Amino acid sequence: MDKEVAELIRLEAERQRNTLNLIASENHTSRAVREANGSVFTEKYSEGYPGKRYYAGCEIVDQLENHAINLAKKLFDVDYVNLQPYSGSSANLATYAALAGVGGKIMGQALSDGGHLTHGSKASLVSSFFQFKQYGVDQQGWIDYDKLEKLAKKFQPKVIVAGTSAYPRLIDWDRLRQIADQINAYLMADIAHLSGLVAGKAIPSPVGIADVVTSTTQKSIRGPRGGMIMTNNQELAIKIDRAVFPGLQGGPHQHSIAAKAQAFYEALQPEFAAYANQVLSNANTLARSLQDHGVELWSDGTDTHLLVFNSYQAFGLNGLESKDLLAEQGIITSQSQVPNDPLPPMLSSGVRLGTSALSTRGMQEDQMQEIAEVIVRILRDKANLRSEILGMAKQFKLPE
Repeated sequence: MDKEVAELIRLEAERQRNTLNLIASENHTSRAVREANGSVFTEKYSEGYPGKRYYAGCEIVDQLENHAINLAKKLFDVDYVNLQPYSGSSANLATYAALAGVGGKIMGQALSDGGHLTHGSKASLVSSFFQFKQYGVDQQGWIDYDKLEKLAKKFQPKVIVAGTSAYPRLIDWDRLRQIADQINAYLMADIAHLSGLVAGKAIPSPVGIADVVTSTTQKSIRGPRGGMIMTNNQELAIKIDRAVFPGLQGGPHQHSIAAKAQAFYEALQPEFAAYANQVLSNANTLARSLQDHGVELWSDGTDTHLLVFNSYQAFGLNGLESKDLLAEQGIITSQSQVPNDPLPPMLSSGVRLGTSALSTRGMQEDQMQEIAEVIVRILRDKANLRSEILGMAKQFKLPE
């Protein structure tokens, strides 16, 4: 082995063990998921789809991919699944190409209002490939569906994208379906952050309401880094298959598909539903506890696994400063803009928190109250609480 690589792996494992991960887009996987991801499937090239490969020796990877697809179908109660996208971003790009065509009109939630880069941000190349119009939130931080409807009728997009990266509230899938139907548009749901909560039946599913559902597999679903696309429309399924391969990608990462299968298997077990509900309960407790200390939250709370607090308003610290101060003490977060943010994105006013990873470690409401108090003390008084955080991290171990 390369001793430097080995040492860096050891250091990263130690960092994860000895810190508290509150990044909303991260989680901890089981040893089984990691072993599948590092298996001999990484050595096999398999361009195409099961039964239709361009390489010989794909008999076993065909069985693997079909097995993973069947697990995903059962987990999300859907007719079609494509597990070949390398990431959520590539899953979104392939879906845009299939539904709108290059240059087509798409509406997505603005990054500054809780959306994702791939939902039309000018910083992303998707804004060069398609015509995007952005919708946002009202003064209270909630999606303004009436304004969204007016914008959709005026813009006439081929696709309306719903799904967020920092927005802490549930999305009204039925209302968006009505809007999309009025203008004969496709509704696409990006549940990259929410797929584990949907799989655990802790929140409503957009499957059967949206025309297409995309997701990552590494966040609340506790799988490897990767993407997936789902639909009940067989005509769209054919277009999506072609858009993924050969349109966007070459050979799929079968080692990732093996790890996705393992994660789906775990999510189908009864205890996963309890986990998903604990994630929500922890997020609500963390939100209320921060509010008890006078901290302002985006939309005054959360319905999901994530929340965003206004550090600039509460402590006079921008999001970058707050993120770095917390990280020095062992609390790992990400900065975020808030609605009507007076600061530029590189600084931002907010900090985004998520409870998926800590819930995987077994933390519950008592720990969320303690963490909220610690966050406030660090940012308010710049107190040194590293030993206290380290003690909590050692008490709640990473999954085996």
